Amino acid sequence: MGVRERYTSLLPYLFFLALRKSTTFFLISMKLLNVFLSQFMQVRKLGRPAKLFLLALLLDGFLISGWSLFFNFYILESGFSLEYLGLINAMPSIAALIFAVPMGMLSDKMGRKRAMLLGFLAANTAMLLILVVRQPLFMLSMAFIWGIGGQLFFLSHAPFMMKVSDDSSRDLLFSVSFGVFPLASTLGNAIAGLLPGLFGRLLGVVVHSSLAYQAVLLVSVISSFLVMLPIALIREPQTRPEAERAVMPMAPRQSIWNVLQRPLTLKLALPNLITGFGAAMLIPYMNVFFAERHHLGNQHLGLLFSLASLLVGLATFIGPRLVGNLGGKIRMIVLVQSASLAFLLLLGFSPLVWPAVVGFLVRGTLMNMAAPLFNAFAMEQTPEAAQGAVNSLRAWVWNVGWAVGPYISGVVQERYGFSPLFIATGVLYAVAITLTWVFFHKYTRREVIPAAAYSD
Repeated sequence: MGVRERYTSLLPYLFFLALRKSTTFFLISMKLLNVFLSQFMQVRKLGRPAKLFLLALLLDGFLISGWSLFFNFYILESGFSLEYLGLINAMPSIAALIFAVPMGMLSDKMGRKRAMLLGFLAANTAMLLILVVRQPLFMLSMAFIWGIGGQLFFLSHAPFMMKVSDDSSRDLLFSVSFGVFPLASTLGNAIAGLLPGLFGRLLGVVVHSSLAYQAVLLVSVISSFLVMLPIALIREPQTRPEAERAVMPMAPRQSIWNVLQRPLTLKLALPNLITGFGAAMLIPYMNVFFAERHHLGNQHLGLLFSLASLLVGLATFIGPRLVGNLGGKIRMIVLVQSASLAFLLLLGFSPLVWPAVVGFLVRGTLMNMAAPLFNAFAMEQTPEAAQGAVNSLRAWVWNVGWAVGPYISGVVQERYGFSPLFIATGVLYAVAITLTWVFFHKYTRREVIPAAAYSD
């Protein structure tokens, strides 16, 4: 039998194999779609405060996309160095490092709604002033204020969600709150990718000019003030639901240091510290990485980040359903984050653009799928009186890495490129995942630390 006849005889088998694989992929896709739709339909059962909060996050994700996509390019095209870019990216985290705990305590005192409004107003105003006044020291100071306001805004999220949810809806609300932002960013990034070309034509400048990028950023920041409207309409409950207080009674108000010195609090914070260092050296520069290594233009970057946001958003809806299938939150978190490490290396070391794109999309999806579930787990282990302090500490240690990581990254990029950063990030992620398993693998979904563990 000749070679041609041999391959011809294999055609029915190859056709059958391809049909079988296609059918399997279709069935898996339909199952995932069904899971997503069923989770999405559950959102209708959430209360009005939770729905308004999700609407605010939806608007934020859509409107601020231009900033996330093009701020780095605006700084570089304005004549600043990679080192300055690293410094200005680090300033919000330096501010958070200093003010995270005080902002958490202020949120406890003010109430979550007022804290979110004040924090968002301060952060957005500072971002606007960065674009209006192009003076290096002033821009750094505004980035610092942006970080303070952002901390007050974001640190109020988890305690607010605990207050407006019960045990049956908490995983859903935390996951949807995390997923609605990237889902909105899907459309936002796709539109934002077209805007530099539009403003370039309107202003008579080249597409990659600082003026074109500045126009995109101004539209993004000014329009995002609309986020405050649904927050202003929220009627904040005074206490958590009765069923939740029965599970986790209120601990007496206590010293911040007593809360922060508890072994459980430190265990909840340590993985955040290590992951923050790894993420800060790499994640803020993904747009620069693809532009320099693989020569992607603005529109392609917009589409890429749009697709990444879509996948992250869908994954966070599916995440709560996987908790039961994989044996609990901690097991699910460790499994998906461990799987993401291979795709991180594919992203960093593939010489071709398409494998790098696949690595970027899958890595981000897996890592971000787990984040809201660990946030919910941390809040479940913490009495309401201590939630602001614990959430502040977890944000504070995260910002330790983000306070220095972007600057270190800028220096390393100028001298050695991106390769050492991918290696360092992978090692740090692996250590954080291991610690998460060591600390919490014995915890089940229903285990809650009693309030007495936090009392004096």
